[in-house]
Amino acid sequence: MNIQIFGMSKSFDTKKAERWFKERRIKYQYIDLLSKGVSPGEYRSIRAAVGYDKLVNKDCLAYKELGMDYLLPQAAEEKLLEYPELFRAPIVRNGKQATAGYCPEVWEKWE
Repeated sequence: MNIQIFGMSKSFDTKKAERWFKERRIKYQYIDLLSKGVSPGEYRSIRAAVGYDKLVNKDCLAYKELGMDYLLPQAAEEKLLEYPELFRAPIVRNGKQATAGYCPEVWEKWE
């Protein structure tokens, strides 16, 4: 397994995901979404696995401030890459598989 956790240091779900993998002694790579973001290639891979709607945090303040509901799909995806705080954290990847949010029931199937 090659686990990557894209998360935010202040996100409780990110901390829970890290704890979940540590308790099972599964090694993972942590990537800070706010400082590193997600590359366009990684984004396309994650979007293919998860879907755009599950990937975006529509409850965050930045979503409303940027008027994401009113943007065309391509413009919304560009804003998503520009403002990583719009992602639902954590994003957990295992190769081509991915989840957005805290999803231990899915991660168990990866083992």
